[in-house]
Amino acid sequence: MKLCVVSAGAWGTALAIAFAGRHRVTLWAREAEVVQEMREARENRRFLPGHRLPDELRIEADFSAAVADADLLVVATPLAGLRPTLRRLVGEGLVKPLVWVCKGLEAETGKLPHVIAGEELGGAGRYGALSGPSFAEEVARGLPTAVTLAANDAGFARDTALALHTPHLRIYANDDLPGVEVGGAVKNVLAIATGISDGLGLGLNARAALITRGLAEIARLGLALGGKRETFMGLAGMGDLILTCTGDLSRNRRVGLALAAGKTLPQILDELGHVAEGVSTAREVARLAQQLGIEMPITQAVDAILHHGVGAAEAVEQLLARDPKIETA
Repeated sequence: MKLCVVSAGAWGTALAIAFAGRHRVTLWAREAEVVQEMREARENRRFLPGHRLPDELRIEADFSAAVADADLLVVATPLAGLRPTLRRLVGEGLVKPLVWVCKGLEAETGKLPHVIAGEELGGAGRYGALSGPSFAEEVARGLPTAVTLAANDAGFARDTALALHTPHLRIYANDDLPGVEVGGAVKNVLAIATGISDGLGLGLNARAALITRGLAEIARLGLALGGKRETFMGLAGMGDLILTCTGDLSRNRRVGLALAAGKTLPQILDELGHVAEGVSTAREVARLAQQLGIEMPITQAVDAILHHGVGAAEAVEQLLARDPKIETA
C-alpha cells in the first residue's frame, strides 16, 4: 500500500518509521528546512531526535506530490490543523481514504474530529481515527504497542487495521468513532490533573482516585455523545488514560507537573516546544459538559486552573471539599 503521512511532528514521524517496513511511505512536512535536514541526516532532529529514518522512507515538501499517488492518508497534524488539511485536500481534488491521529475537541466549536471530517468531506468519504495508549518515542523504537482504529465504516476499519497492523504495532478495529475520540480527548485533560496531583505531592492514592473518577467522567461525556460503554474500558479509553496519566513521556502530564511547580501556562508551553492538546481541550470539554448538564468536576477544575486564574492548590481544595456521594459511573 502507498501511504502518505501528513505532518512530520513526533507522532507522524514515528508512524512513518513504523509503517515504512511494510508499505511505501511518504512523509510530508510543511517546513522546507525540516525536509532538507531529514533528507540529509535521515533523522527528524527537531521533533523526534535519535531515531533513524528508514532509507526507503520518502520525504516530501510538496503537498500535492506527496498526496497524489497515496492509497491512504495518515493525517498527523495537531487538531487545529485537521480542518485546514481536509479543506486543502478537497480544494485540490486530492481526497483519499484517511485516518487521523490528533485528539481533542476543536477550539470554539467543541466538535470532535469525525464531525469536522463529516462537514468538510461530506458523507461519501471513508475516514477514521487511530487512537490508544501510544507514545511516539516508543513506537519509533519498535516497542510493542496496541491501538484502536475506529471508522465511519466498519469494513474500512477492519481492512485498514489489517493493512496497517505490524508485529510491534497491533491495531484493533472498532466501529465506535465518537467513543474512541472522546476517550482520546478527555484523557489529556485528566493527565494534566494527575500531573498537578503528583507535582503537589498528593501521593499514589490520589493519583489512582483521579484516574478512576476521571474514567467515569470520560464515560459520562462519551455516552452522551453516542459512544459505547465498552469502548471506555478498552485501549482508547482506560488504556490511553492510564498511560497518559502515569507516563513521564506525556506532554499533558508534564504541563500539570509544571503548573504544580508554580510556572505560568505561557512559560510551560514555550518550554514544552510541542502541542499539549489537553490545554485547549479542557476549555471545550468543560463548556460542553455544562451545556449537556454532565458532571465533570475534575475537568472543570483543570479548566479553572488553565483558563480562569485559579491556583492549583486552591482547585484541589475545592475538589476535596465536595460532598461525598454514592460511587456511580
